[in-house]
Amino acid sequence: MTAAQERLPRLLALVPYLIARPGIAIDEAADDLGVTPRQLRKDLELLWMCGLPGYGPGDLIDLSMDGDTVTVQFDAGMRRPLRLTGAEATALLVALRALVDAPGMVDADAVRRAVAKIESAAGQAQPAGVAVGLGVREGVSTANVRRMVQDALQAGRALHITYYTASKDEITERTIDPMRLLIVDGRGYLEAWCRRAEAVRLFRLDRVDEVTVLDEPAAPPPNAPHTDVSAGVFRPQPDQEQAQLVLEPDARWVSEYYPVEDLEELDGGRLRVRMRYADTAWMVRLLLGLGGAVRVEHPETLRHTLRERASTALRLAGHLTAT
Repeated sequence: MTAAQERLPRLLALVPYLIARPGIAIDEAADDLGVTPRQLRKDLELLWMCGLPGYGPGDLIDLSMDGDTVTVQFDAGMRRPLRLTGAEATALLVALRALVDAPGMVDADAVRRAVAKIESAAGQAQPAGVAVGLGVREGVSTANVRRMVQDALQAGRALHITYYTASKDEITERTIDPMRLLIVDGRGYLEAWCRRAEAVRLFRLDRVDEVTVLDEPAAPPPNAPHTDVSAGVFRPQPDQEQAQLVLEPDARWVSEYYPVEDLEELDGGRLRVRMRYADTAWMVRLLLGLGGAVRVEHPETLRHTLRERASTALRLAGHLTAT
């Protein structure tokens, strides 16, 4: 999310927030809003230039700054807090109900209370007439894996899984101790202690090929840390290579399936993205599979390796009859 995308919701919520807390200290407000006092002062300076059409002295939002406190003198019609639309409320209810059925992930009672409150608040609104999706559609095999993982979590049992690691393009067998289920960016993950790696790992449910619930109890170490997914699953590392790619329309799925940065829409439905990778061999395999639907802009070393591999493949296939 860009800085502007993060700032706009904060600005829209800021005036009703300040109206409810006249004379609040800037440091306290900044802490509530999750920004620095310096950033909050910049937001307040911008609000002074916002208001109703006409944009004269009596039309703009008026704030009173008294030392390190702030009070709203004129709200320019922004008194009401932001509210969920019917579509937003419906989407939120669908997501919360999905969480209730995921043992080990959340406090089910807290979720049910949240559902009841949203249903009560949304009950006064007219039906939105919208269809709501749950993000990435779960396949039959993935749904079966999820149900078995849920059973293991409820019974406190260890699991044996066959797992595909996309970054290494390899399939491994592991015995794991389940800890909790997560939904991140619309995809289901199992957080578990991996006995093979002797560490906590996240396993994407749609990459689990086989799963067996074992008779032995799950026993993750008491001090096994939970994975911080507040910023997503993929954590860029400073030593990782970066590739700038131009994806043709048929290859845009790459930007949805893999973590990418700096998406830029181009003409003809093409997309320019920046993608980090730790293994050059894996990146080359991915790009070769896309054929002519991708163009590498940089780094030059990746382009050179890709050309060599493609030329070698064509040379080896030269004796085959064209079809």
